[in-house]
Amino acid sequence: MTLTVGYTIEQCWHRVPGGTATSAIGTARALSERGDVDLIGVAARHRELPPSPWTPPIPVRHLALPRRALYESWHSLRRPRIERATGDVDVIHATGMAIPPRSAPLVVTVHDLAFLRYPQHATRNGARFFRRSLELTKRDADLVLCPSDATRRDCIAAGIEADRLRVVPWGVNPRAATAAPSTSVRELGLIPGRYVLWVGTVEPRKNLATLAAAFSLLERRDLTLALVGPQGWNEDMRTRLAPIESQTRVLGFVSGDELGALYEHAAAFCYPSLLEGFGMPVLEAMAAGAPVVTSRGTATEEVLGGCGIAVDPLDAEAIADALASLVDDAAQRARFATLARNRAAEFRWERTAELTAATYREVAP
Repeated sequence: MTLTVGYTIEQCWHRVPGGTATSAIGTARALSERGDVDLIGVAARHRELPPSPWTPPIPVRHLALPRRALYESWHSLRRPRIERATGDVDVIHATGMAIPPRSAPLVVTVHDLAFLRYPQHATRNGARFFRRSLELTKRDADLVLCPSDATRRDCIAAGIEADRLRVVPWGVNPRAATAAPSTSVRELGLIPGRYVLWVGTVEPRKNLATLAAAFSLLERRDLTLALVGPQGWNEDMRTRLAPIESQTRVLGFVSGDELGALYEHAAAFCYPSLLEGFGMPVLEAMAAGAPVVTSRGTATEEVLGGCGIAVDPLDAEAIADALASLVDDAAQRARFATLARNRAAEFRWERTAELTAATYREVAP
């Protein structure tokens, strides 16, 4: 029997879609290829689809309210039901922190609970929204999906029963190695093999301050720090990077092909985030064969699986030492590149879809 699932996907229209949209899109695409799940996207009122790469890969039905009003109504009034847009569904899957009313069995994806660990990083309205989301998840969700065991542990600590939690890791699209350095890297003002790469949304928990301090400690004038990703919130990147401004390239958004080339030809990929629900940039870097330095004791170390270097994310000297060991040792870079590609191959969107579909079967009437 094919299950009909109402699948929230409003985050594709957010100013900074981020990992919640990336994972929702990847999961939806893989689920659509299975044939046993009929996904109907649910979103607020919009006139146009979001641009690539954030365009939903499934049909989307729109409720009458704009986003802010819809989120407030869902969380305060517990209406409107998604069925007003989708018709009858067997399961509702809230793929982000906006939790619709439970008018059918409800599956919720909790990406992370960073607002509990670092409340100072959230705005007042954001903290209020996240707290209400957690309350509704605890009260109404039949099952809660976590992208990592780290997030599962955080959910248990927050009061969600272990028997309602399922770990569903994300996937990644494999990238074939190229024989020669990509011209797109040079066109972005970088020299292949002579830059350290960071990718993400600029926000406090990404820990750019410590990364900048570590890069300064390297004292390598032949290296550039390349930063890719949109400006997020509560972070003054210009101040953070001032001491190394002459060695920094702030690239903002780049195309998928450009990003793949940047990963592949980096001397190292460094991601010292304080907390992640999963850490998609780490997995993308590994899939491209980039040697990775990331944070010990976090979900990104879990993804890394020993196929790179994990350090204390608040220890700038340790980060600098790890980067130096990669930059100066071609054999170690090559070893970690091979290990990383093999590890990344274990994370398939097909497996994500398989585990997600299993949760739908588990709760469906």
